[in-house]
Amino acid sequence: METRKKQIDVNGLTLQYHESGEPTAPPLIALHALGMSGESWDNVAAVLGEDYHIYAIDQRGHGGSARTNAYTFELMCKDLLDFANALNLERFTLIGHSMGGTVSYLFAEAYPSRVERLIVVDTPPPFTGEQLEVPPKPSEPVPFDWLVIQSIIQQLNNPNPKWWEQLPDISVPTLIIGGQSSHVPQNKLQEASELIPNCKLVTIEDAGHFVHDDNLPAFLTAVKDFLQE
Repeated sequence: METRKKQIDVNGLTLQYHESGEPTAPPLIALHALGMSGESWDNVAAVLGEDYHIYAIDQRGHGGSARTNAYTFELMCKDLLDFANALNLERFTLIGHSMGGTVSYLFAEAYPSRVERLIVVDTPPPFTGEQLEVPPKPSEPVPFDWLVIQSIIQQLNNPNPKWWEQLPDISVPTLIIGGQSSHVPQNKLQEASELIPNCKLVTIEDAGHFVHDDNLPAFLTAVKDFLQE
């Protein structure tokens, strides 16, 4: 299935997105992990695009989207709202992986009426725990703004407790997908799933943190089952 790269200006910020599927199909927005881009959803979109109109966004500082002087989960959440408004997407299915998953939790907490169904891949909301080190800047160029790494790690090390406190406000059907051999503590996914009223947790075998790369067939089965419920 062909993916079309497009750009849109939202509040003076250029966001690139990867669009696929029929324009008349129900909308689905996909958010990628830290350091990745909307292209990381290509293999998923190739299948889900048969039933959905997919918008895989390059979040600020990534891919073909604008580099800015500020990066936070909250700003990315606002970008998502502005993007959906600009394209008149009143309600949509939302899927987010890792950093994009945290943005998805925040969005579903703040704007539950905009989300049809929520799928979060291998991340709980950030929690207080081991402090992460900011890695040294690589000498080779990277396809994202290095400032994103520093900013997001700072938030991971100092998480807002509201992100967990507001999980019960997520009123939409939710699926959390974990990777059995991921570095992410799977018990934290379990905790999050128990706080969201209508939530199911599925753990994919033979998969680490990049679940949809490591075991695409099992990932797609879990997602399709959930979307067809």
